Amino acid sequence: MPEGHTLHRLAGLHDSRFGGHRVRVSSPQGRFAAGASRVDGAPFERAEAHGKHLFHFYGPEVVHVHLGLYGTFTEFPLPPQEPRGQVRMRLIGPDTGTDLRGPTACELLTLDEVTALRERLGPDPLRADAEPERAWTRISRSRTSIAALLLDQKILAGAGNVYRAEVLFRHGIAPYTPGRDLTEQQWKLIWDDLVELMADGVRVGRIDTVRPEHEPEAMGREPRQDRHGGEVYVYRRANAPCLVCGTPIATADLSGRNLYWCPECQS
Repeated sequence: MPEGHTLHRLAGLHDSRFGGHRVRVSSPQGRFAAGASRVDGAPFERAEAHGKHLFHFYGPEVVHVHLGLYGTFTEFPLPPQEPRGQVRMRLIGPDTGTDLRGPTACELLTLDEVTALRERLGPDPLRADAEPERAWTRISRSRTSIAALLLDQKILAGAGNVYRAEVLFRHGIAPYTPGRDLTEQQWKLIWDDLVELMADGVRVGRIDTVRPEHEPEAMGREPRQDRHGGEVYVYRRANAPCLVCGTPIATADLSGRNLYWCPECQS
């Protein structure tokens, strides 16, 4: 599932391409036909993201998209070709268009419904209006492991499996540590690091978490070869030597997601 930086990157792209213009909105597949007809021809005011949710604002109505595991946007030049595959929503602006396929959600909401949805989400490290103390209040009272808490979108919005594994490694925190055993200083370091790492993900379009001294060039090692891209410490590196201490990276299932950590650096 795409992590929060991907949605913020999409919001910026759609803002730059469609913002301030009247756009054509359709649903070639038909599943979003009623919603598309409501905003077709309306001015595209702006796009925003909160966690893993994307919002297209058209005055009092908002198109809400959650990509889920399989959703993707595909950009295309004008004039548009006939849609291929199951296109849930087609958006055409003055110079370019985009097709949405396979989302978990593509629906029309009111502004009040958007507010209610966002109130159910935790703070997003990529939003200027984020309130990290809201997340800390819940984490500091919880017996649940910090690894599980960081993936709970009601507590922290946007971080996924990669950022979860990497930020815990970067701060030497054992993943099974109960939230209430964390110090407030540790939480502040986690939050500030996510703000920086995820903003970098928006800029470059991939997740890089290793410090300069552990880059391939600095260590004389081969770059990481993985479909997720980016240089990381532990994510999807099970049994490979830790880049810092050489200990084999451990993995386990936690709440249906693969967890990765270094038993030595995060002891």
